[in-house]
Amino acid sequence: MLWLKALHVIFVVTWFAGLFYLPRLFVYHAMADDKISIERFKIMERKLYFGISTPSAILATVFGIWMILLNPAGYLSQGWMHAKLGLVAILWVYHLVCYKFLRDFRNDRNQHSHIFYRWFNEAPVLLLVAIVILVIVRPF
Repeated sequence: MLWLKALHVIFVVTWFAGLFYLPRLFVYHAMADDKISIERFKIMERKLYFGISTPSAILATVFGIWMILLNPAGYLSQGWMHAKLGLVAILWVYHLVCYKFLRDFRNDRNQHSHIFYRWFNEAPVLLLVAIVILVIVRPF
C-alpha cells in the first residue's frame, strides 16, 4: 500500500506542476504577437499537456483508485474522501478545459486575454490547498 501511495503522490505532484505551468504558458501565449513565439508556445503547450500533465493525471487517478479498491469500506466511509473525490472531479474538468484552451491556441482561435489566463491560473492552487487539507487534517 505504501508503494501505491508514493506513486499516487508522485503523479499528483507532476500533474499539479503541469496544471500550474500550462495556464502560465497561456498567459505568455496570449501576450505574444510574433510568429516565432506563437509557434514556440504551441509546441511547449502540446508537449506539457500530452507529455506530462495528462499521463500524470491518468496515473495519479489509477493509483488513487487502486488504493481505494484495496480498502473501499475504509476510504469510502469517510466524509473527507468524498469531498476529496469531488475536488478531484473538478480538477479533471479543469484539466479538460485546459485542453480546450490549448486547442483554441493551436487553431489560432484564442478568445481570452492574458488577464483572464492569470485568473484562470489560480484555480489549481485553490484545489491543491483544499485537497491537501482534506487528506492531512481529515476534518470530517
